[in-house]
Amino acid sequence: MFPIRDTIRSYSFPIVNWLILIANTLVFLFELSLSPLGLERFIGVFGLVPARLNLLNPFSFLPFLTHMFLHGGWFHFLSNMWMLLIFGDNVEDRMGSLRYLIFYLLGGIAAGFLQTSVNLGSTVPAIGASGAIAAVMGAYFLYFPRARVITFVPLFFLPWFIDIPAIFYLGVWFVSQLYSGFLSLATASGAAMGGVAWWAHIGGFLFGLLVAVPFGFRRRRRQYFDEYFPW
Repeated sequence: MFPIRDTIRSYSFPIVNWLILIANTLVFLFELSLSPLGLERFIGVFGLVPARLNLLNPFSFLPFLTHMFLHGGWFHFLSNMWMLLIFGDNVEDRMGSLRYLIFYLLGGIAAGFLQTSVNLGSTVPAIGASGAIAAVMGAYFLYFPRARVITFVPLFFLPWFIDIPAIFYLGVWFVSQLYSGFLSLATASGAAMGGVAWWAHIGGFLFGLLVAVPFGFRRRRRQYFDEYFPW
């Protein structure tokens, strides 16, 4: 199932969501300009490598922030940015731009911590915005339970567009991440089966579920008064 768009209208321009999209795009274009060796070194420095974390060296924890702006290829980049484009604007609208920025970054960091905790000895860099975007999806799950997602489903090579409740779409997505995450623990490669950091997705989504309410409370209350008491 491939999401096309949601049915919730934003009431404000999602400036932070677009800035995040632009930042990811610029970094990805920079990656494309590097030689294979240069790209390997770049990802090795700014990607999240669990085995390199050192409590005595605070700078070794910087990749918890930088890893969420790196991507491993066109599909990785475009799929992440598309999901952010669909769900991020509404979450920013509910939270407000500054709180949304803080929430997004903390969600990516939390996702990185869970991914690291189940794969401590790994020397493979974890990269991608998917953990932070999973936090956005978790917030969307709570904020907009009545929203719907227009989804493309290929049926015998024919385009088929169906209207799916967002709570169902995101719920199925999360269950699939849980299944893949636990399955990956049984493999020799640890938590990154098939090159996908499943536990980062799980950690980000759970962070969104747990933290979205306080991040969006005041914004929701203000929107209520603006709607019913516009003066």
